[in-house]
Amino acid sequence: MPPRFESLPQRRSIIDRRTVADALAALDGDRTALRAAATLLLKQALDAGRAEIGRRLVEHPSRGLEAAAGQAFLTDQLLRLLYDFTVQRVYPVSNPTAAERITIIAVGGYGRGEMAPYSDIDVGFLTPGKQPPWAEQVIETMLYALWDLGLKIGHSSRSLDEMVRQAKSDVTIRTALLEARYVWGDQPLYDEAAHRFKAEVQADTARQFIADKLAERDVRHHKMGDTRYVVEPNVKEAKGGLRDLHTLFWIGKYAYNVTEPGELVEAGLLSRDEYRQFHRAENFLWAVRCHLHAISGRAEDRLTFDLQREIAERMRFADRPGKSKVERFMHYYFLQARTAGDLTGVFLAHLDEKFAARGRRFGFPVLRRSPRKLNGFTLVRGRLALPSDDFLAEKPVRLIELFALADKHGLEIHPLAMRAASRDAKLADEIRQDPTANALFLDVLTSRRDPETVLRWMNETGVFGRFVPDFGRVVAQMQFDMYHHYTVDEHTIRAIGLLARIERGELDADHPLCAALLKQIVSRRALYVAVLCHDIAKGRGGDHSILGAEVAERLAPRLGLSPAETETVAWLVRWHLLMSATAFKRDLSDFKTILDFTAVVQSPERLRLLLVLTVVDIRAVGPGVWNGWKRQLLADLYESGEEVLRLGHKQKGRTERIAAKQSALRETLGWDDARFGSLVAKLPEPYWVAEPEDVIADNAALIAQAGETALAIAARVYPERGATLVTVYAADHPGLFYRIAGAISIAGGNIIDARIHTTRDGMALDNFLVQDPMGRPFDEAGQLVRLKKAIEDALANRVKLVERLLAKPLVRTRAEAFPIAPNVLIDNKASNRFTVIEVNARDRPALLHQLAHALFQSKVTIHSAHVATYGERAVDTFYLTDLTGEKIGAGSRLRTIERRLLGAAAGERLVEAA
Repeated sequence: MPPRFESLPQRRSIIDRRTVADALAALDGDRTALRAAATLLLKQALDAGRAEIGRRLVEHPSRGLEAAAGQAFLTDQLLRLLYDFTVQRVYPVSNPTAAERITIIAVGGYGRGEMAPYSDIDVGFLTPGKQPPWAEQVIETMLYALWDLGLKIGHSSRSLDEMVRQAKSDVTIRTALLEARYVWGDQPLYDEAAHRFKAEVQADTARQFIADKLAERDVRHHKMGDTRYVVEPNVKEAKGGLRDLHTLFWIGKYAYNVTEPGELVEAGLLSRDEYRQFHRAENFLWAVRCHLHAISGRAEDRLTFDLQREIAERMRFADRPGKSKVERFMHYYFLQARTAGDLTGVFLAHLDEKFAARGRRFGFPVLRRSPRKLNGFTLVRGRLALPSDDFLAEKPVRLIELFALADKHGLEIHPLAMRAASRDAKLADEIRQDPTANALFLDVLTSRRDPETVLRWMNETGVFGRFVPDFGRVVAQMQFDMYHHYTVDEHTIRAIGLLARIERGELDADHPLCAALLKQIVSRRALYVAVLCHDIAKGRGGDHSILGAEVAERLAPRLGLSPAETETVAWLVRWHLLMSATAFKRDLSDFKTILDFTAVVQSPERLRLLLVLTVVDIRAVGPGVWNGWKRQLLADLYESGEEVLRLGHKQKGRTERIAAKQSALRETLGWDDARFGSLVAKLPEPYWVAEPEDVIADNAALIAQAGETALAIAARVYPERGATLVTVYAADHPGLFYRIAGAISIAGGNIIDARIHTTRDGMALDNFLVQDPMGRPFDEAGQLVRLKKAIEDALANRVKLVERLLAKPLVRTRAEAFPIAPNVLIDNKASNRFTVIEVNARDRPALLHQLAHALFQSKVTIHSAHVATYGERAVDTFYLTDLTGEKIGAGSRLRTIERRLLGAAAGERLVEAA
């Protein structure tokens, strides 16, 4: 019996094999009746065993390995009972030949004695040679019975020769058989199979097997996001998940013939303390996986937001000030995932030493040069290493110097040096105020080479969090929302890496403005320290921007920054969300928006720094968050703000600006004076300010094409903004905007920006930027036709908008995992001409339509709408006037509007307007 089963308490309360065997022996009838009755008995035993294991998991929610072993033990007993019943009652053979022998082996995870409730059962049937008819009948009968039990079986039937041949040619089969374990049947046949596998497959192939498994691991990591800090991790396959721990064990078993993880210590691969970490991580990850299966009722290994909350409850995590139970649970999860990563590095080091004489190192690049000045550190096969085990303890500043030298010379750090740094990380407490240590750390942080990689190494050893304790507080801290893809520390390190890449010129095509501005920036050190500190106060309860600025005021002087640099860092951290909030949630054509923004910024240098910080912050949130539309809005705000800061708080002649646009348009269109004069007379002054020249040219062409018709619609891909520009030119009437918004939603579009104009002759000229649900432009001809048709039908009242929208299925059910209370903010100071209303709500299809409908019912005029989405949260901002074109000042009226918007944001049923 495997050691994991021996330590399983009260095994007979999971399944009592003798009792079930007696019940099976008492069955009577023909072969068909016997099989049906036996399946029923075994199904009852399976259900009772699963219920007992589930009860134990609820009672002791952290005992993951015990639950995993219980599932494997239950499966073993069922297979033994089924095999005995089949060969004794269904297909008995009184005098078996040498060929009529079967051994049943457990392979894969089941072979290790670890299974989640709905894991596949990987089982192998071995025969001495070609299968005789009796063996085929027995195997077929057992498989049908297992399927009837509702189990998901992964099975193979092989002769010993086939097993050896296939294991040699396929690393997946070889890995499965590496963990093969005898379950039942002919024991001598199993012993022969195990001997042949070791002698004919395993011998002298360890190096190739290790290389194959590491390559397989790298492919898996890339597929899963290549970081252990993705906020919806796959517990089994992701970086730092169970599969990584399994890979270590496979390699140890293949190269050192260990049979249990505990034997990794005897083999010298892990220290006792490291094995305890291995065991703790494995136990926790198995507990999480078993809870995932139990809650889902199926084989579910992805720790999605909705399941995170329930598992945190089950595992008895509690809320703490500034951090919810689910965030505390995920924080602990990521710490265990990091442990798996640390152990991988140690493991590779030992394997590297063992196989050093035979070629390249595992998983490490080849070094091309050897620096001389290493201040006592040594090079071991091209990697930075320690001359003695107590080298760091002798002079703790070496703890930071290790990473500074790695950065300076472009060196890999030897895993044993990483192991020593991890062990001695607490020494960082002694050198926090040491000027040399702080200068070395600042050199790494502001490196022109690759600060991201070296800071990640520093973080993985725990040195980063010890040396900068405020950063240590956000290590492995998740943010429970759909917007942030990574933990706070991973997001921060990625942002620093992006800044370095932009500065090196690697992202010029994506960020031409930032690349140009970085050459002008004077406060380079302040910018890097601000990126480090911008989210450093998350999870403390309170505004992390304000709290983070306080941290920056303490940390920056310690790192050696001047008082002026410190002030800049603190200001950047305090206002790091200002530029994105202004660009994405306010009307940039309203000059008051620019004046309010520049009143906070106050200097061109701060503006340059803030733009770069904003860009790397957004891009480091995760894949798919950054797009052309956001780039364009930020560039527009930068240019407008830079002009005000350069020229003072005096708008560059509005009349001159309009005249310049009109002159450029006339040249583009080539119209005569009378025709062009007629167009200019139609369009009001705010229109010329709000729209860029290319959109005005498109609009003019549409107006000319429409002539006297009551409705004209144009749609074209607008690559500069990563969206499709939809223009509607129609006779203006109340409710036009909400009908268009509903129609675009029916056609499958999301409106990300809207500008609404009324010409002087009573026509509506509305420009919408539309993306598909994946954040891409509508660019297929069929999509554009469907979009135009939906708008035509809605404006002609040929379709019941509300009914169509209600019938449309909701696609973003993940957002339901997050409680978001709708909120309406009314601001009469943000604009001189308009009342600005901002609505926060859970994102869902047709939200903008419902909000616009509520405003239509409130009898107000919408002049522009701006839509920003942060994961599950939508922020829609409207610039409004009353029907006479004035700001809305009456308190009672504003309260009515607020009430209607709150109802719409909460999803209250609309009444279709006539």
